[in-house]
Amino acid sequence: METKEFTCIRCPLGCNVVASLEDGKIISITGNTCPRGAEYVTNELTDPKRIVTTLVKVTGGENPVVSVKTASDIPKGKIFECLDALKSVNLKAPVRIGDVVLKNVCDCGVDIVATSNVR
Repeated sequence: METKEFTCIRCPLGCNVVASLEDGKIISITGNTCPRGAEYVTNELTDPKRIVTTLVKVTGGENPVVSVKTASDIPKGKIFECLDALKSVNLKAPVRIGDVVLKNVCDCGVDIVATSNVR
């Protein structure tokens, strides 16, 4: 039997959660004080996803870059592919919060959106 330890990030408690695995399957999850801890660990073990944040170039604006993020989480294995796709993006000012910078990044069904304004 294998065990993996996690610090849950779903609420401010930060529970130390332990998952017991057998042949790659979850046998038990302990240490969580609420159901969100078990859900968090299950997702981390079966389908980890992340929000990606970075900067994209802007021409003709008061700032040379704008902060962007994925509109929702994407598979963890697609993070570097997502960042590579954003390297070639160069926006023209003005850019507004919520503007879609890149649609359907990495064929994940998730858009990249601006998180700040550039005049």
